[in-house]
Amino acid sequence: MKQFSLVFMVLQVPLDYLMLLLAAVSAYAFRFSDWAVELKPVQFGLDLTTFFIISAQVACIWLIIFAVNGLYTVDVHQKFSVVVKKIFFACSTGIAFVSLFLLFTQQPFDSRFLVAFTWGFAILYILIGRVVMRALMALFYRAGIGLSDVVLIGDPSLVRTIQTELQTRKELGYRVVTSYASFDEAAAIDILARHINEIIFVHPRAQEAEALEALEWSQEHHIGFQYSADLFATFATNVRMHPLAGIPMVEIRRTRLDGWGRIVKRLFDIVISIFLIVLTLPIMLITSVIILIETGRPVLYKNKRVGHTGKEFFTLKFRSMYTELSTGEAYGGSVAEKKEAALIKKHNTKTGPVYKIGHDPRITPFGAFIRKYSIDELPQFFNVLGGSMSLVGPRPHQPREVAGYARHHKRVLTIKPGVTGISQISGRSDLNFEDEVRLDVYYIEHWSLLLDIIIVLKTPFILFRKRTAL
Repeated sequence: MKQFSLVFMVLQVPLDYLMLLLAAVSAYAFRFSDWAVELKPVQFGLDLTTFFIISAQVACIWLIIFAVNGLYTVDVHQKFSVVVKKIFFACSTGIAFVSLFLLFTQQPFDSRFLVAFTWGFAILYILIGRVVMRALMALFYRAGIGLSDVVLIGDPSLVRTIQTELQTRKELGYRVVTSYASFDEAAAIDILARHINEIIFVHPRAQEAEALEALEWSQEHHIGFQYSADLFATFATNVRMHPLAGIPMVEIRRTRLDGWGRIVKRLFDIVISIFLIVLTLPIMLITSVIILIETGRPVLYKNKRVGHTGKEFFTLKFRSMYTELSTGEAYGGSVAEKKEAALIKKHNTKTGPVYKIGHDPRITPFGAFIRKYSIDELPQFFNVLGGSMSLVGPRPHQPREVAGYARHHKRVLTIKPGVTGISQISGRSDLNFEDEVRLDVYYIEHWSLLLDIIIVLKTPFILFRKRTAL
C-alpha cells in the first residue's frame, strides 16, 4: 500500500472521532430546541459538559466497532455503496451497545429521543466525512499527486480501453507508465527499473500460465497485482458450499433475486414507478401534444421485446420516428422492415447480435430531442407498474436480436429487463455488447436493494450528458 493512501486511511480515524462528537453535540442541541421541548419536555438533568465527556468516551468504543466492521480497510477503491452499508451497520451496533449498557446498569437516564438522534446524526456526519475524504483524495489524484504507477499487460485492444479510462479518470488513482502484450523477462526488468506500484493483467484465462507467472513474480517483488475477471468469474461470485454424500459441492445460484429478493424488488418497482409516473406526468403530456402536432397519431410506439425467461412483451415508448417508417404491423409493416434492414447493413454502429443505426434518417426532429434525453422511454414506467419490466435490470432486446445471442448472453434473461441498469450508467449506448452483458451479469450476481437505489439515483445525471440520438 502506498504511503499516500496510508496517510488518508490513518486520517480517517480522527475525522470519524470528531464527527461522532459533533453528532452527540448536535443531538443534544436538537433535544433542547423549542420544537423538541414542546413535543416532549426534557426529563433528565444531564448538562452538556457531562454529556460531552461521556460521548467522548463512548466514541472511542464506536471507533473500535468501526474497525471491526471494516471501515478502516486498506482498500481505497472500495465501493461507496459498501461503505454506506458498513457505516449504517456499525452505527446501529454502536447505539445498540449504548442502549444495552443503559438497560443493564440501570443508569438514571431516560431519553430515547436523544439516543435516536445521536444515532441519526452519527450516520449523517460519518457519511459526510467519508465523502469529504474521497473528494479530497480525488482532487489530489487529478492534480497528479499520489497516483499509483501501473503497467498494463495483455490483450492490446483491452489494454487500450483500460488505458484510456485511467487517463481520462485520474480520480481512480492510477497513472499508466507503460504496457506490454505479454509478461516476459524484458518486461519484468523494465517494471523493476521504473518502480511500478501495480501490474494490471488483462484477460488472464487466455494466458493462464503467463498470468500465474506474473502473479508469483509480483508477489516476490512486493508489487500489487490485479487481473480482469472473465465472464465465468462473474458467474461464480454467487456460490454456496454444501456436502453431498460426504463430498463438498459448489452450487452456483442463479441470482440473489430468488425468494424474498424478488418480493422486495417488486415492491420497490411498484412504489417508485408510481412516484415517477406522477412526477413525470406533465412532461409526458407535453411530449404527447408535440408529437401529435408534429406527425399526428399514434403517440406511443409498441415494440416487441424479450423479457424474463424469454417471454415476449411490448415496451411502451413515445414514437420518435415517422409512423410509416416505424417497424411493426401497426405501423410501417414490411416496407418499414425492409428499410430498416437496409439501414442496419449500411449504418450499424454495434457489433454482435444487437444493432444501432447511426444518424437514423427515420427519426423526426422532435424524436431526436426526446431520444437525446431518453424522454421517449418515460412510458416504460407503466411497463414497470404492470410487471413486464423492472426499474433496474438489463435492457430488453428484440426477438431477432435475442435469436443471435450466444449461450452465455442468455444469462441476462434470468431477471426482468429494466428501464435503466448498471450498463446504462456505465456507458449508455457506447458499450460494446460483450461489456454490456458482463456488467448485467455482475448486477444479477450482486443485486441488492441499495444497488438499485444507487443506479436509479445516478441515472438522471447520466441522461443529461451529451448524447447523440442514434
